Amino acid sequence: MTPEPHSLTDTDPTPAPPPGCPAHGLGPGGLRRVYGPEAEDLAALFEEIRAEHGTVAPVLLHNDVPVWLVLGLTENFQMVSNAAHYTRDSRQWRAVQDGTAGPDHPLAPIFTWQPFCSTAEGDEHLRLRGAVMGAVSTVDFRGMRRHIDHHTQVLVNRFCERGSADLVGEFAEHLPMAVMCEVLGMPEEYGERLVQAARDMLKGTATAIASNEYVTDVLMRLTLRRRAVPQDDFTSHLINHPARLDDEEVCQHLRLVLIAAYESTANLIANVLRMVLTDPRFRAQLNGGQMTVPQAVEQSLWDDPPFTSVLGYFAKQDTELGGKRIRKGDGLLLGIAPGNVDPAVRPDPRANMMGNRAHLAFSAGRHECPGQDIGRAITETCVDALLTRLPDVQLAVTEEELRWSQTIQSRHLVELPVEFEPRAQQDVEVRPTSPAVHQPELGPYPVATAVGPEARPISRALPQPAPAPMPPSAPMPATATMPPSTPMPSTATMPPGAPMPPATPMQQTVAATAPQTSTASQTPAGQPEPAPGRPRRPGLSRLRGAWRRLLRWRRGH
Repeated sequence: MTPEPHSLTDTDPTPAPPPGCPAHGLGPGGLRRVYGPEAEDLAALFEEIRAEHGTVAPVLLHNDVPVWLVLGLTENFQMVSNAAHYTRDSRQWRAVQDGTAGPDHPLAPIFTWQPFCSTAEGDEHLRLRGAVMGAVSTVDFRGMRRHIDHHTQVLVNRFCERGSADLVGEFAEHLPMAVMCEVLGMPEEYGERLVQAARDMLKGTATAIASNEYVTDVLMRLTLRRRAVPQDDFTSHLINHPARLDDEEVCQHLRLVLIAAYESTANLIANVLRMVLTDPRFRAQLNGGQMTVPQAVEQSLWDDPPFTSVLGYFAKQDTELGGKRIRKGDGLLLGIAPGNVDPAVRPDPRANMMGNRAHLAFSAGRHECPGQDIGRAITETCVDALLTRLPDVQLAVTEEELRWSQTIQSRHLVELPVEFEPRAQQDVEVRPTSPAVHQPELGPYPVATAVGPEARPISRALPQPAPAPMPPSAPMPATATMPPSTPMPSTATMPPGAPMPPATPMQQTVAATAPQTSTASQTPAGQPEPAPGRPRRPGLSRLRGAWRRLLRWRRGH
């Protein structure tokens, strides 16, 4: 394919259109801005850009800095997999070299080069990423799940008696930070200021640089403490890795792990909960057992990835991508959200993608997110725990009333107001449990009282009717006293399912005149007494299986 002549290095003196004209919103060179008022609905804007330019399109970042936006799923995979043509080292970006994207740029905390694995190449990349992966491998996921349950209980206890809550501001924004502070080894640093600073530094606001400095200072103090007194936590394992990272490298990698894990997980939790609360089919499948929480998380990663795009990749040499001429020094945006809905790969954006992990939510290639399993574990565990505590939770407003905050980096809910039946607090040191609720008398068969993938049929504590008394049996007289012409019918030689033969007159007479005895008296002498127990019902397993299927059908409809 012959590449188009357009390049980000081409100059166009045409000024931006004046306000009010049909072309208003276009920047210098007639390029679309992916920030500001023109980008309030990024999903719609991405589709307009795709229709105009195809899978790779020129756009403008903050301060009208030109970059390429990669919209195609295939083209994104090509870019992240081609180390010979593209790098994450922003020092090779022309906009950085000429000062257009300087240290005062709103997105400087995102693209400024730092000595960590996501920007390094070659042997240095292998050294730094090896240290991070080594520290990730030491994370105790069982212990982390205990932290998740603990902090879920703490957060839910704050609003469970009220009967209403904002699951973004009171839950999704706080839980990942609390858990990550435990994992990194700084639970004392968790608080509202750290949560808000982590949110703010990715928004490209006027305070983003100050927020970044606060987070970096917190992590540097942690690095120095663990360098002096190691503990069994992520930070200590990162410091003690054979790669021998210095303090600056440790601090920057802690920042990378904390912010990436926090931002992605906070958005993911909110998005999964929104899907559960707004899509009846989704909740029916989840409650009915046709979908597990991990499958629900994966579907959300396709439909609403935590990060919209990532800045960035930079061309190491002149090349071609998606039919466009890419010049050395050009910057490119990894288009995660538009790539996940690429019509060439996913013609129906509502298609069920359960079980398919070929999305871009955690990037791909040599810079794929090393902590994605941590984010998945936090989301899966806390969503299941929350739905266990509040099985009747429902949205307090219409879906159309939900508000979103969007940047080129991410899209997240501003709030998720819900309501539920007020409930008592629970012990924060035990796993969340379902509240006791009245259920109709359905008999002694199992009833699923939990919500989510861990739902299991739980036997209800109802009074059980006593089993019907067995008909009295009488000991048969010794065969020696029976007339020779009256043989005993043998059931051992009868075919399965054959009816019992009618009793003979002698048997009827013996049964009518024999004294009634207990079943215990029928135990032959010298044999152990049978263990007492509840008589086994014939076909009980089939009845239970049918009852479970009926319950799943009822919850799904």
